[in-house]
Amino acid sequence: MKVAVLLGGTSSERPVSLVSGEAAIEALREKGHDVTPIDVGPDIATTIASLKAAAPDVVFNALHGPRGEDGAIQGVLEWLDLPYTHSGIRASAVAMDKGATRILLAAAGLPVAQGRVVTVEELAEADPLPTPYVIKPVAEGSSVGVEIVRTGDNRRAEIARTWRFGKDALVESFIPGRELTAGVMGDRALAVTDILPSETAAFYDFEAKYKAGGSRHVVPAELPQAVTDRALDYALRAHQTLGCQGASRTDFRYDEDTDTLVILEVNTQPGMTPTSLLPEQAAYCGISYPELCDWMVREALAR
Repeated sequence: MKVAVLLGGTSSERPVSLVSGEAAIEALREKGHDVTPIDVGPDIATTIASLKAAAPDVVFNALHGPRGEDGAIQGVLEWLDLPYTHSGIRASAVAMDKGATRILLAAAGLPVAQGRVVTVEELAEADPLPTPYVIKPVAEGSSVGVEIVRTGDNRRAEIARTWRFGKDALVESFIPGRELTAGVMGDRALAVTDILPSETAAFYDFEAKYKAGGSRHVVPAELPQAVTDRALDYALRAHQTLGCQGASRTDFRYDEDTDTLVILEVNTQPGMTPTSLLPEQAAYCGISYPELCDWMVREALAR
């Protein structure tokens, strides 16, 4: 099968995408596919010309962040009538917008933390929620720009003054406890991972996610079976509610003291480095990394 792999991109997550893409290229070649890497830059005309020259049967989308997982590149691929991995335009756009995601998940009866989208001006004026609370960009991934404002913290005005992620921000109540995640392949929830940031990390931020030794993953998470089942059910329902296709990953916070499990976000383009969370869960379920990548392109073509 002729496969074009899109990697790189122009978002802050470009370095992660390059690693994901290179790993997918190697895995797909191992499975016998004819692979053409395409490093996506700021000139979309160049990307389109490369895609036309490659004439692939299917496109493996290894892009992360804005323009890679927000429906933008998906629209280009639809226009070119090229099958591609992961979710389509609408699910990609909605999942990238954390405010819209919250509305849809809550409407489907799925748990989200108390919160709302505020303007940067509102944030500058006063605490939008009782402390502690979390400030997030509405449309970034990999914990880029995430800040936790704790009781007695005087950083709120400074965060608002230096905000570089648009005119709005999402604020949510901080849920103490554990960081969990559950991947989905098609109509199957895979496993629950307990993510343990290093002792030097303030939380599961960008460095904890991607720096060597930044975090430790426990698969499967050591949880009561009822909590595991709940997380797997929520992940599959979130995948379906947003209209995701292929693979996705849903991130949670779990407070053991109150048995509170809330959804933080749904990732339509989960990290695909060999040690990323989704590939780890697939491996736990007996699916090797090359098999996972092969499944992704065949599932996309079968649509």
